Amino acid sequence: MSAQPEIRQNVVVVTGAVMAATVMNSLDSTIANVALPHIQGSVAASADQITWVLTSYIVAAAIFTPLTGWLAGRFGRKRLMQVSIVGFTIASGLCGLAGSLGEIVGFRLLQGVFGAALVPMSQAILLDINPPERHGQAMAVWGMGAILGPILGPALGGWLTDNLTWRWVFYINLPVGVLAFLGITLMREARSPAPQRLDLFGFATLGLAIGALQLMLDRGQQLDWFSSTEIRVEAVCAGLFFWLFAVQTATARAPFVNLAIFRNANFLAGCVFGFFLGLLLFSTLSILPPMLENLMGYPVVTTGLVTAPRGVGTLISMTLVGRLIRKVDARVLIFVGMCLCAASVKLMSGFSLQMGEQLVIASGFVQGLGTGLVFVPLTTMAFATLEPRLRNEGSAMFTLIRNIGSSVGISVLAAMNIRNADIVHARLAANLRPDNPLIRPHLSELTPQALAQLNGEVTRQAMMVSYVDGFWALLVITLCAMPLILLMRRPRRPAGEAVSVHLD
Repeated sequence: MSAQPEIRQNVVVVTGAVMAATVMNSLDSTIANVALPHIQGSVAASADQITWVLTSYIVAAAIFTPLTGWLAGRFGRKRLMQVSIVGFTIASGLCGLAGSLGEIVGFRLLQGVFGAALVPMSQAILLDINPPERHGQAMAVWGMGAILGPILGPALGGWLTDNLTWRWVFYINLPVGVLAFLGITLMREARSPAPQRLDLFGFATLGLAIGALQLMLDRGQQLDWFSSTEIRVEAVCAGLFFWLFAVQTATARAPFVNLAIFRNANFLAGCVFGFFLGLLLFSTLSILPPMLENLMGYPVVTTGLVTAPRGVGTLISMTLVGRLIRKVDARVLIFVGMCLCAASVKLMSGFSLQMGEQLVIASGFVQGLGTGLVFVPLTTMAFATLEPRLRNEGSAMFTLIRNIGSSVGISVLAAMNIRNADIVHARLAANLRPDNPLIRPHLSELTPQALAQLNGEVTRQAMMVSYVDGFWALLVITLCAMPLILLMRRPRRPAGEAVSVHLD
């Protein structure tokens, strides 16, 4: 009887450790964004060069995420988590100490390499240290870290940058990394009797394809997309390497990605749904801060405060859904969550230059509620019928596909905003001509400075119309994704009981 409290206590400690690692990694996907202007001045970089601080991290993490499953099978989850946490923490400290652009880009590259395994392995560990009937609650806890990190990152990054320096955006990971490492030491893992063979060609082609795709999506708007030779080359490389990877996967005796994970209907539907969820959530997060700061004149800290209720909504819904998922069909929870997400985007389509903070807060809070109701049941159902032996690969691919969805959404929405703004600006300016009898008397009295101010106001109006059009597009995408719920099936019984992670 005395051993049970000790085991339960270790489950809590290991859960806290993997959650710390998840939050540390997910925060870094957005926390550095608001600090970019300060980093740019500190390392004397151009506007084009400083974007590599973000791009290097994203590309490295995307390339090495698919390798997570093989590394976990070859070296064990505990060792992989320990090495990843130590490497990520050291790289974070080096980013804070960096004195040049080359140094910070190189250290951010290391952050992405070591951080790639943290989120998928945290998910797999929580699934294994909890019995099947507690998987919903475990995924609610994991989802808080995976989703709240990117939501709260801009607010925390803005506060640290304004009150300390941009270097604390990276230093904040040091104590979190130490605590996560100490907690992981309580986890004991049974080693696999036979190490898996790595399909090097499959990994190389998939990694190159993902890297080329991420570079294309990240730099496309900056280089005017396919009018740039670089973007065209990256697009061709992405298509070519994806094709080579598909051929290798279909013909190899032991392919890099085990196709058995995609033969599971729930997992496949969950991955597709996760792609759209990443697109919806992170696209909104990417366009709100520049809209509020550039058009509405909000300071960085105020922007963080008015977007923080999104995280509060997510926290509330994830807390509730962990209890509800054992009593309510997960598909019903996903449907309600998608309805809330659609309602929030509909609220955002009513944004204007004259609105107050209340509409931003309300729409963000509603979207946070919806995101929590979707994310946890979706993750639980995706892995409910997946064999435990496939969880390493499944977690890695689930995370990768969701991240690709977010990258696609951010890039496409950014391109739509800029192009639509140009079209709307031209349409509005077409009426401000000297041959327009309603405008002619007023134009003749305007000074050059007043004309410049008028053009600036037309530009602001055009940008707001473009943002609103983007929110309408997200609403259509949300409604179109909802029928995917019908592809999921409620599992008749929990997945196998085999567990590879044990606690002392």
